Amino acid sequence: MRRVTVNVNIHEAKTHLSRLLEQVAAGERVVISKAGTPVADLVPHQAATVTFGGLKGEVAYDDQAFGLDPDIQQMFYGVADKPEESGDLGGPDGDAAP
Repeated sequence: MRRVTVNVNIHEAKTHLSRLLEQVAAGERVVISKAGTPVADLVPHQAATVTFGGLKGEVAYDDQAFGLDPDIQQMFYGVADKPEESGDLGGPDGDAAP
């Protein structure tokens, strides 16, 4: 089967979009141009498959990656003079500091 290429300008594409989509579904190639310069191709949709766990074994992290960042804490809450005044118990997980 030989692929037919159809070239249309933007106005024609807007006016005849349904017809152009039928042509694409039938295997034709549609090129949309602006002032004679191609800017887009209408192509059939190709669903991408999603693979969960695709990076398993490729990405490594430790438990600290999910901890509280002191710099971000300071940006949001500032620095208190005394921990008991701010309600801060000392540790990032709310436990008393050693």
